[in-house]
Amino acid sequence: MTAVSTLGWSGILRLGLVQAMLGAVVVLTTSTLNRVMVVELALPALLPGLLVALHYAVQMTRPRMGYGSDRGQRRTPWILGGMAVLATGGLGAALAVAWMASDRWAGMALAVVAFALVGLGVSAAGTSLLVLLAKRVAEQRRAAAATTVWVMMIVGFAVTAGLAGRFLDPYTPQRLVAVSAAVSVIAMGVAMLALRGLEGGPAPVPAAAADTPRPDFRAALREVWGDADARRFTVFVFVSMLAYSTQDLILEPFAGALFGFTPGESTQLAGVQHGGTLAGMLLAALAGRRVAGAALGSLRAWTIGGCLASALALLGLVLAGLWAPHWPLRANVFLLGLSNGAFSIAAIGSMMALAGAGRGGREGTRMGLWGAAQAIGFALGGLFGAAASDLARWLLGAPAPAYASVFLLEALMFVAAAVLAARIAGVASKAPKAEPPVSGELPGLSIGGTR
Repeated sequence: MTAVSTLGWSGILRLGLVQAMLGAVVVLTTSTLNRVMVVELALPALLPGLLVALHYAVQMTRPRMGYGSDRGQRRTPWILGGMAVLATGGLGAALAVAWMASDRWAGMALAVVAFALVGLGVSAAGTSLLVLLAKRVAEQRRAAAATTVWVMMIVGFAVTAGLAGRFLDPYTPQRLVAVSAAVSVIAMGVAMLALRGLEGGPAPVPAAAADTPRPDFRAALREVWGDADARRFTVFVFVSMLAYSTQDLILEPFAGALFGFTPGESTQLAGVQHGGTLAGMLLAALAGRRVAGAALGSLRAWTIGGCLASALALLGLVLAGLWAPHWPLRANVFLLGLSNGAFSIAAIGSMMALAGAGRGGREGTRMGLWGAAQAIGFALGGLFGAAASDLARWLLGAPAPAYASVFLLEALMFVAAAVLAARIAGVASKAPKAEPPVSGELPGLSIGGTR
């Protein structure tokens, strides 16, 4: 394909494969190894919690990674390099956990290095993959493309967790390392095949621009931060992701404490939420589309509406805490997942649109800045929710008002996120344009009702 051609659905699916492979390594590292450390090795749950927080903290490097890909104007080397670092970190983390069985401190030291590598790999590969998607996907396809890529990542989570679980039984440290090595090798191989020939060469640079010295990283970051829309969107991403993740560690305990759910029932409740999230993602793929001549809303409208719907669903959980056990909790949680999925995909589509706004050649730096804001929001959200619920219970003396106060705070954060999204002019409603010529189109494939 040429440097200026637009990705068709075959190209989008190939990038989705890469995202699925990225998710496969991450889910094994942050989920399976978590369980092994806590259950098989009887280590404090704080240890895997700190390691996962480290992998998020390292993602503060995303702006620098994006800036590096901006300088060369090619994203494939950064994606493949990031996948190589991620695969190495995933295997290193499994080796570290196996080592903890015989030498706890040495294993912990290796785990710190390995989880840092996982964070670096995700930063390099994930940031550049989103930039490539943003630069090569037509405007009216962005929501559907984001949905496709994220659904494939979720499939990668599910398939890896299922297959790895089968091959890990009966558990031994050697099996853990072997399964992790297999996942890392497969992920790297699939990523290399999926990206082969996809991007093409770098876009041609005008002679005048080529003679202009490129700013250093700090100057480029200041330039991006100086753009009002980029700055507002950064704050929006942080606030919305903080609200999104605050309930992660308290929803299941809430269901158990106030509704009497067993561990199995609360796990099924999490499945209901994830099902709603997937449905919301699929609905948000309709953003910017026209069906039977009627517009189905812009990315901006879906982002704002999804945030406000999430706030309403959380207000429902506030009432659930006060009216337990007579509140329809499963329906409420499904609505929360539906709203979260819709706003998150619309926000990713808006991110893709804004990445190309402003001065050219800064797409990676902008995407990296927003990726860092997302990582910080996720890292703080779970810890914040758990700490806030404990503090509220201590102050209020009962679980129901304690949980209700945290859900109310989350709802207010989503309202604040909606206000921020409404103030971002760069993702204002636009009528869909005619699609430009594409390469690698899959005939007959439709998403959201139209090609």
